[in-house]
Amino acid sequence: MAVIAEFHYDFGSPNSYFCHRVIPQIESRTGIKFQYVPILLGGVFKATNNKSPMEQFAEVKNKKEYFARETERFIQKHAINKYIRNPHFPVNTLHIMRGACYAAGKDFEADYIEIVYQSMWEKGLKMDDPIIIQEVLKEHGLPAEEIISASQSSEIKQLLIDSTSSSVQKGNFGSPTFFVGEEMFFGKDRIEEVEQEIVRLR
Repeated sequence: MAVIAEFHYDFGSPNSYFCHRVIPQIESRTGIKFQYVPILLGGVFKATNNKSPMEQFAEVKNKKEYFARETERFIQKHAINKYIRNPHFPVNTLHIMRGACYAAGKDFEADYIEIVYQSMWEKGLKMDDPIIIQEVLKEHGLPAEEIISASQSSEIKQLLIDSTSSSVQKGNFGSPTFFVGEEMFFGKDRIEEVEQEIVRLR
C-alpha cells in the first residue's frame, strides 16, 4: 500500500517555511512525494482555541530567546541559508492561501508554493498586499490575474474553509503539521520522526 504523507501548511508560519526547505531531502531519500494541504492558520487557531507561540509565550522569561536559538540550530543543521525574518510579520495570509487552494493540483502548484515561500521568508515581502502578490506572480511567469480572480470566488473561499476544517477534524491545531498514514506530527522538530514513519510504512 502506498504511503500517504501530507504537509498541512500556511505561508505565514516561518516553521512551515523551514519544513518546506527540508521536505525535498526527505522525498529524495524515501521516494515519497508529499501532498501539500493549504490551511488558514488563523482559522485553525480559532477552531482549537490555540494561539501562536509569539502570543502564548510573550511573557515567559527566557522562552523567546530559547526559541530563537532553537531556530538557529535548525537552520544550521539543514543548511537553510536564505532565510530572513519578514519585517512585516505577522502577515495576513488569507489571499495567498486561497491562491494555494486554486493552484492545488494544477501544473503550476509547486511553482506557486515555492515562489510565495521565497517571497515571504527569503525576500521579506508584504504578501498580504494584493498589488505585491500580483507583481510577484507575474514576475515569475504565473497566471496572476487568473489566480487572483479565482481566489476571490466563493468556490475557492469555501475550499479553504473546508480544507482548514478537515485538517482540524483530523487533529491539527497549528502549522506545520504532518500526517503520515494515520499518525500526526506537529512542528519542525518532529520532521525526523516524519521521515522515520514514512520509512516504517514503506
